[in-house]
Amino acid sequence: MMFVRIIGITIILVLIFWLQWSGLKKEGKKLKIAFLSILLVNWFLAVLLVIFPEMPGPGQMVDFIYKSFEPFW
Repeated sequence: MMFVRIIGITIILVLIFWLQWSGLKKEGKKLKIAFLSILLVNWFLAVLLVIFPEMPGPGQMVDFIYKSFEPFW
């Protein structure tokens, strides 16, 4: 089941790449590199969340950071 989810995530990101890359052909090399790096980071995080569903999300990280400032309020 986990393998099917990872394949689904990969297919969705390949579709995003395929649809957006044609619009980036006119842009510079830096924009293409940024697009690919963000796409790969998102794929990696999505796969991590499939493998480890208990992993804390970004909202929990923000809560953790701001809890330390709670005594100052």
